[in-house]
Amino acid sequence: MSSKIYVGNLPYSIDDQSLRHNFSEHGNVVSAKVMMDRDSGRSKGFGFVEMSSPQEAEAAIAALNGMTVGGRAIVVNISRPKEPGTGFGSGGGYREQRRSY
Repeated sequence: MSSKIYVGNLPYSIDDQSLRHNFSEHGNVVSAKVMMDRDSGRSKGFGFVEMSSPQEAEAAIAALNGMTVGGRAIVVNISRPKEPGTGFGSGGGYREQRRSY
């Protein structure tokens, strides 16, 4: 089991420090990062937390999944690697479609 956690449905007011604080009650937080929109600088509403061990990650997930933060029920689970073929530059989207003209 991984020690990296995905945290979704975060209120847009949450920052890295708040995220770290919420998870530190359940173990040693190695890193906590709220993902930000490059253009607007606003939170994307999700982030990642890395705990120092898989056991601490499991405890944090059990304690925090579904918890209400800022009026929103957060989603907390083990982070899965990004699937190939998703995101910018993956061969899909506008650029690929345009080549067929």
